[in-house]
Amino acid sequence: MAIGSKELASAELDTFEDERLVDELKKSKEELFNLRFQSATGQLESHGRLRAVKRDIARIYTVIRERELGIRATPAPADIAPKAEKKTKAKKAAPAAEAAETETEEAK
Repeated sequence: MAIGSKELASAELDTFEDERLVDELKKSKEELFNLRFQSATGQLESHGRLRAVKRDIARIYTVIRERELGIRATPAPADIAPKAEKKTKAKKAAPAAEAAETETEEAK
């Protein structure tokens, strides 16, 4: 990669989750818009940055598409999320069990 963002190497994009990729895509598109606006008004200092941002956007789109096709593996989700789900399921199950008990008592 001769020109491009040092922050968004393809190896680093592999570690990002899908939501983070979409966020990076939005940031890059906003930056491209601002750079184009600066270019139109004659305030752009680094014309090479336009090319680098375009390549970053293309790189992100490529990673997203390869994940959709199953060519590139998605990163494993963090261990924190499943633990939180178990707690919420237990809390949801408790009121449902109490409601079922009250219904059986009312039926008697």
